[in-house]
Amino acid sequence: MNTFFKLFALILLLLTTLTGYAQNNTKENIAKVENGLFAPVQIEGEKNWNILDRMAFYKTPGLSIAVIQNYRLVWAKGYGFANDSSKTPVTTQTLFQAGSISKSLNAVGVLKLAEEKKIDLYTDINTYLKNWKFPYDSLSKGKKITMANLLSHTGGINLQGFGGYLPGKPLPTIVQVLNGEKPANSPRIRSAFEPGLRPEYSGGGVIISQQIVMDITGQDYADYMEKAALKQLGMNNSTFSQPPAAVYEGKLATGYNIVGNPIPGKYRIFPEQAAAGLWTNPTDLAKFVIGMQLAYEGKSVKVLTQQSARLMFTSYQNKMGIALGVFINVLDSTKYFTHPGSTVGFQSIYYGSLRGGNGVVVMLNSGSQQLATEVVNSVAKVYEFKDLYHPNIKKRISTPAADVLQTYTGQFQLAPNRVLTILFEEGHFYVRMQGETKRELFAEAPNKFFLRDLPYELEFAKDTDGSVNLVLYADGQKVQTKRVK
Repeated sequence: MNTFFKLFALILLLLTTLTGYAQNNTKENIAKVENGLFAPVQIEGEKNWNILDRMAFYKTPGLSIAVIQNYRLVWAKGYGFANDSSKTPVTTQTLFQAGSISKSLNAVGVLKLAEEKKIDLYTDINTYLKNWKFPYDSLSKGKKITMANLLSHTGGINLQGFGGYLPGKPLPTIVQVLNGEKPANSPRIRSAFEPGLRPEYSGGGVIISQQIVMDITGQDYADYMEKAALKQLGMNNSTFSQPPAAVYEGKLATGYNIVGNPIPGKYRIFPEQAAAGLWTNPTDLAKFVIGMQLAYEGKSVKVLTQQSARLMFTSYQNKMGIALGVFINVLDSTKYFTHPGSTVGFQSIYYGSLRGGNGVVVMLNSGSQQLATEVVNSVAKVYEFKDLYHPNIKKRISTPAADVLQTYTGQFQLAPNRVLTILFEEGHFYVRMQGETKRELFAEAPNKFFLRDLPYELEFAKDTDGSVNLVLYADGQKVQTKRVK
């Protein structure tokens, strides 16, 4: 008996020690992530940044993270404020608008219907539409659009995204959205070119899938998605309800613009739920990532069968990595399924590896997608997520003399409707891409410069007549420009 108790005590001590070690290791990794942020393009010898400092830099009140390792949520944490005015802190339960990440969950709901033989993914969508029919015209060239086309953005359908509605304002029905009828604030959904020709991102196509789900099930879209997807995944704090039900109101983060001011009405309402209506948090989205990873590897059929999960994560009719409701990034030898989300006042992104059960989710209540990228990079580096972390380290030299930089200034034609403007202002050298804000350029050679947030390099060269030409390198690909006279 004494031997038994000694053995039991030894096992208990061992488990306690291992638990303590795991907790300490997690705390250390959290601290490393928090103090390990860096730009996509690093400068040799530069120190990493702290997450709170970067939130202040990007004027982001609140941010939330979840980290997945070996098919488990290893930690989740909130930073800053869900509402800066009331100083309501971000917790792991705080809900953010997920924007286009909604499309990933929508695909799960649709594939559930396909598993139940209620829809064929490759049949003309008008077969299933009851309260509205797609207005085929000559642009579709006699080809029919399928549900698989809608989910993979290969339907040749117009309208990239939606702007949402202020709380308290009249909301359109989905049929009104599809017809572009008031109070809808978007144009009618129609063909832009023939289906299957090429992928072109279309929130408009995804809204058709929402109408099909409602027509097939006879249910409100949010109710169907709660039963078929959210509850099955354990996403009990998430909702597609628009506006969110009163039970969620106290958990909702307020959205902020890029200068740190709260947006009017705190957030937008999206009757276009399948494209942009999900309210969730990184902890719940981590459950989606893990659930799909397990389904993909045939380790669980709780959400979808392995066949459905593999179909969802297979690029459809193209080599650009656009699958059903997700993007597939092939980073070296590792594949990740991913989707970003963006609405007025909110940004988010998730990554999940197709093998090994690793991933990360980041959500924030401001307009800075760049901050989310920095957090993802820090997590990937600390946890050594294979191929998700790609360092790009540049050696910076002293900025060339002002008279040299002045010769580089001017406008350069990049494409028929794309112009780059090179500026030298107050001792700093900038590039402004048409329709965007200016970005500072850093010298790596007297005539070669790089950006911190984009993988672009600019190289200036004098022609035989003394004029200056510009060559742009985008992800290593050479793009010739022409100076605008």
